[in-house]
Amino acid sequence: MSALSALPFLKPVHLRSPSSSPRGQRRHTLPASEFRCLSPEDAISVFEIEREAFISVSGDCPLHLDEIRHFLNLCPELSLGWFEEGRLVAFIIGSLWDQDRLSQEALTLHMPQGTAVHIHVLAVHRTFRQQGKGSILLWRYLQYLRCLPCARRALLMCEDFLVPFYQKCGFEVLGPCQVTVGELAFIEMQHPVRGHAFMRRNSGC
Repeated sequence: MSALSALPFLKPVHLRSPSSSPRGQRRHTLPASEFRCLSPEDAISVFEIEREAFISVSGDCPLHLDEIRHFLNLCPELSLGWFEEGRLVAFIIGSLWDQDRLSQEALTLHMPQGTAVHIHVLAVHRTFRQQGKGSILLWRYLQYLRCLPCARRALLMCEDFLVPFYQKCGFEVLGPCQVTVGELAFIEMQHPVRGHAFMRRNSGC
Protein backbone atom coordinates (compact mmCIF):
# COMPACT_ATOMS: atom_id res chain seq x y z
CA MET A 1 0.00 0.00 0.00
CA SER A 2 1.34 3.43 -0.92
CA ALA A 3 1.80 6.16 1.65
CA LEU A 4 -0.86 8.25 -0.07
CA SER A 5 -3.50 5.55 0.00
CA ALA A 6 -2.83 5.04 3.70
CA LEU A 7 -4.05 8.54 4.53
CA PRO A 8 -7.57 8.27 5.98
CA PHE A 9 -8.97 11.25 4.07
CA LEU A 10 -7.87 9.78 0.71
CA LYS A 11 -9.37 6.34 1.24
CA PRO A 12 -12.41 5.31 -0.82
CA VAL A 13 -15.79 5.70 0.85
CA HIS A 14 -17.93 2.58 0.46
CA LEU A 15 -21.68 2.82 0.81
CA ARG A 16 -24.13 -0.03 1.08
CA SER A 17 -25.73 -0.93 -2.22
CA PRO A 18 -29.51 -0.39 -2.44
CA SER A 19 -29.76 -4.08 -3.28
CA SER A 20 -28.38 -5.11 0.11
CA SER A 21 -30.48 -7.68 1.91
CA PRO A 22 -32.32 -6.79 5.15
CA ARG A 23 -29.72 -8.74 7.10
CA GLY A 24 -26.96 -6.52 5.74
CA GLN A 25 -25.46 -9.06 3.32
CA ARG A 26 -24.31 -7.14 0.24
CA ARG A 27 -25.01 -8.61 -3.16
CA HIS A 28 -23.04 -5.90 -4.97
CA THR A 29 -20.84 -3.05 -3.76
CA LEU A 30 -19.31 -0.13 -5.65
CA PRO A 31 -16.90 2.51 -4.31
CA ALA A 32 -19.30 5.43 -4.06
CA SER A 33 -16.50 7.96 -3.68
CA GLU A 34 -12.74 7.83 -4.11
CA PHE A 35 -10.18 10.58 -3.54
CA ARG A 36 -6.79 10.21 -5.18
CA CYS A 37 -3.98 12.19 -6.73
CA LEU A 38 -4.41 12.77 -10.43
CA SER A 39 -2.19 11.43 -13.21
CA PRO A 40 -1.46 12.72 -16.73
CA GLU A 41 -4.02 10.21 -17.98
CA ASP A 42 -6.71 12.24 -16.17
CA ALA A 43 -5.79 15.46 -18.00
CA ILE A 44 -8.58 15.39 -20.59
CA SER A 45 -11.29 14.74 -18.01
CA VAL A 46 -9.86 17.55 -15.88
CA PHE A 47 -9.81 19.98 -18.79
CA GLU A 48 -13.38 19.19 -19.83
CA ILE A 49 -14.67 20.04 -16.35
CA GLU A 50 -12.49 23.14 -16.07
CA ARG A 51 -13.42 24.47 -19.51
CA GLU A 52 -17.14 24.24 -18.81
CA ALA A 53 -16.76 25.76 -15.34
CA PHE A 54 -14.63 28.76 -16.25
CA ILE A 55 -15.14 29.78 -19.88
CA SER A 56 -18.81 30.65 -19.31
CA VAL A 57 -17.81 32.89 -16.37
CA SER A 58 -14.47 34.48 -17.26
CA GLY A 59 -13.97 33.53 -20.90
CA ASP A 60 -10.78 31.57 -20.21
CA CYS A 61 -9.41 28.68 -18.14
CA PRO A 62 -6.83 28.95 -15.35
CA LEU A 63 -4.97 26.05 -16.96
CA HIS A 64 -5.06 24.93 -20.56
CA LEU A 65 -4.72 21.26 -21.47
CA ASP A 66 -0.95 21.39 -22.05
CA GLU A 67 -0.51 23.18 -18.70
CA ILE A 68 -2.62 20.57 -16.93
CA ARG A 69 -0.42 17.84 -18.38
CA HIS A 70 2.65 19.87 -17.40
CA PHE A 71 1.71 20.00 -13.71
CA LEU A 72 0.38 16.44 -13.56
CA ASN A 73 3.72 15.26 -14.89
CA LEU A 74 5.84 17.48 -12.61
CA CYS A 75 3.92 17.30 -9.33
CA PRO A 76 0.94 14.92 -9.41
CA GLU A 77 1.21 14.62 -5.61
CA LEU A 78 -0.09 18.19 -5.35
CA SER A 79 -3.34 17.36 -7.12
CA LEU A 80 -6.48 15.70 -5.82
CA GLY A 81 -9.44 14.28 -7.71
CA TRP A 82 -12.84 13.21 -6.43
CA PHE A 83 -14.22 10.23 -8.34
CA GLU A 84 -17.78 8.90 -8.14
CA GLU A 85 -17.95 5.30 -9.34
CA GLY A 86 -14.86 5.91 -11.44
CA ARG A 87 -15.99 9.23 -12.91
CA LEU A 88 -14.12 12.44 -12.11
CA VAL A 89 -16.54 14.93 -10.55
CA ALA A 90 -14.22 17.52 -8.94
CA PHE A 91 -10.51 18.25 -8.75
CA ILE A 92 -7.75 20.53 -7.45
CA ILE A 93 -4.37 21.10 -9.10
CA GLY A 94 -1.48 22.70 -7.23
CA SER A 95 2.26 23.28 -7.49
CA LEU A 96 5.00 24.54 -5.18
CA TRP A 97 5.99 28.19 -5.01
CA ASP A 98 9.01 29.70 -3.25
CA GLN A 99 8.05 33.34 -2.64
CA ASP A 100 5.82 35.12 -0.13
CA ARG A 101 3.36 36.31 -2.79
CA LEU A 102 2.33 35.00 -6.18
CA SER A 103 3.78 36.56 -9.31
CA GLN A 104 3.09 36.08 -13.01
CA GLU A 105 5.64 33.25 -13.14
CA ALA A 106 3.61 31.27 -10.60
CA LEU A 107 1.05 30.52 -13.31
CA THR A 108 3.40 28.12 -15.09
CA LEU A 109 6.25 27.23 -12.72
CA HIS A 110 6.66 24.47 -10.16
CA MET A 111 9.43 25.31 -7.67
CA PRO A 112 10.47 22.01 -6.00
CA GLN A 113 12.20 23.80 -3.11
CA GLY A 114 9.14 25.92 -2.32
CA THR A 115 7.09 25.67 0.86
CA ALA A 116 3.91 27.34 -0.42
CA VAL A 117 1.39 25.28 -2.35
CA HIS A 118 -0.12 27.37 -5.13
CA ILE A 119 -3.65 26.13 -5.81
CA HIS A 120 -4.12 26.82 -9.51
CA VAL A 121 -7.66 25.61 -9.90
CA LEU A 122 -10.56 23.99 -8.09
CA ALA A 123 -13.50 22.93 -10.25
CA VAL A 124 -16.62 20.77 -9.90
CA HIS A 125 -18.52 19.09 -12.72
CA ARG A 126 -21.71 20.99 -13.54
CA THR A 127 -24.03 18.13 -12.55
CA PHE A 128 -22.48 17.96 -9.07
CA ARG A 129 -22.49 21.64 -8.15
CA GLN A 130 -24.48 23.20 -5.31
CA GLN A 131 -23.89 20.04 -3.25
CA GLY A 132 -20.97 21.25 -1.14
CA LYS A 133 -18.45 19.16 -3.05
CA GLY A 134 -16.07 22.06 -3.61
CA SER A 135 -15.67 22.81 0.09
CA ILE A 136 -15.42 19.10 0.99
CA LEU A 137 -12.70 18.52 -1.60
CA LEU A 138 -10.80 21.61 -0.47
CA TRP A 139 -10.95 20.44 3.17
CA ARG A 140 -9.58 17.03 2.21
CA TYR A 141 -6.86 18.67 0.14
CA LEU A 142 -5.75 20.86 3.03
CA GLN A 143 -5.70 17.83 5.35
CA TYR A 144 -3.56 16.02 2.79
CA LEU A 145 -1.13 18.96 2.53
CA ARG A 146 -0.58 18.80 6.29
CA CYS A 147 1.00 15.40 5.80
CA LEU A 148 3.53 16.70 3.25
CA PRO A 149 6.82 17.79 4.85
CA CYS A 150 7.35 20.56 2.28
CA ALA A 151 4.02 22.35 2.73
CA ARG A 152 3.75 25.29 5.10
CA ARG A 153 0.86 27.25 3.59
CA ALA A 154 -1.54 27.24 0.66
CA LEU A 155 -1.86 30.19 -1.68
CA LEU A 156 -4.48 31.00 -4.29
CA MET A 157 -5.85 33.88 -6.28
CA CYS A 158 -9.51 34.37 -7.06
CA GLU A 159 -12.01 36.93 -8.26
CA ASP A 160 -13.87 39.07 -5.74
CA PHE A 161 -17.08 37.04 -5.81
CA LEU A 162 -15.23 33.88 -4.65
CA VAL A 163 -13.59 35.49 -1.62
CA PRO A 164 -16.47 34.61 0.79
CA PHE A 165 -16.32 30.95 -0.28
CA TYR A 166 -12.62 30.66 0.48
CA GLN A 167 -12.97 32.62 3.72
CA LYS A 168 -15.51 30.04 4.90
CA CYS A 169 -12.88 27.40 4.13
CA GLY A 170 -10.37 29.15 6.40
CA PHE A 171 -8.43 31.28 3.91
CA GLU A 172 -7.48 34.86 4.75
CA VAL A 173 -7.13 37.77 2.34
CA LEU A 174 -3.59 38.97 1.63
CA GLY A 175 -4.70 41.77 -0.67
CA PRO A 176 -4.72 42.45 -4.42
CA CYS A 177 -2.71 39.90 -6.38
CA GLN A 178 0.14 40.99 -8.64
CA VAL A 179 -1.01 38.51 -11.25
CA THR A 180 -3.36 39.62 -14.01
CA VAL A 181 -4.89 37.61 -16.82
CA GLY A 182 -6.11 39.84 -19.61
CA GLU A 183 -8.37 42.39 -17.96
CA LEU A 184 -9.07 40.21 -14.94
CA ALA A 185 -7.74 41.22 -11.51
CA PHE A 186 -7.58 38.90 -8.52
CA ILE A 187 -7.47 38.79 -4.74
CA GLU A 188 -4.68 36.73 -3.18
CA MET A 189 -5.50 34.49 -0.21
CA GLN A 190 -3.62 32.07 2.01
CA HIS A 191 -4.26 29.25 4.46
CA PRO A 192 -1.65 28.09 7.00
CA VAL A 193 -0.56 24.46 6.82
CA ARG A 194 0.68 22.96 10.07
CA GLY A 195 4.09 21.36 10.30
CA HIS A 196 4.56 17.73 9.36
CA ALA A 197 5.82 16.65 12.79
CA PHE A 198 2.74 18.06 14.56
CA MET A 199 0.34 16.23 12.26
CA ARG A 200 2.28 13.00 12.50
CA ARG A 201 1.77 12.98 16.25
CA ASN A 202 -1.90 13.94 16.06
CA SER A 203 -3.37 12.33 12.96
CA GLY A 204 -1.32 9.24 12.25
CA CYS A 205 0.34 10.75 9.18
